[in-house]
Amino acid sequence: MLIDVKGQVTPVNSRSHITYSFDLRQPIGKLNIRFSYHPKRLEDPERSKEMILASIEKYSGLENSDLEQAKWESFLPLTNLITLSVDDPQGHRGAGHRHDPEQLIRLSEHQASPGFVSGPIIEGIWKVTLSLHGIVSELCSYELQIWQEEGL
Repeated sequence: MLIDVKGQVTPVNSRSHITYSFDLRQPIGKLNIRFSYHPKRLEDPERSKEMILASIEKYSGLENSDLEQAKWESFLPLTNLITLSVDDPQGHRGAGHRHDPEQLIRLSEHQASPGFVSGPIIEGIWKVTLSLHGIVSELCSYELQIWQEEGL
């Protein structure tokens, strides 16, 4: 196992990034990345309404009396969104901008998960970046595991 971490983020962490680095001491056959986060949805209806109305007011310029008439329910459900990107020692290897809260990414010389580029899994410093596009729940937990395999 190259990386095995668990973390928690809050709405304050929205629009930020968390990067994990690891050093491959020699070329390998395959790199596996498992990433998950939860909860996916904000289940508090009152908090959802409050956040949606605040955003409508901020971005639309509607007056307070018009906010209640706004179709705020059409913006439900509010969801957390964390995506993942990978850089090898020579540059960008891809990004998984998926809405799925559980992902398995595989990289090898001849194959790669959609959104990523196949190529040699070379030695050196690799980086996996979590992009916290939006955290709407009071707390969002994540897990990141990265491990190597010798075969292609």
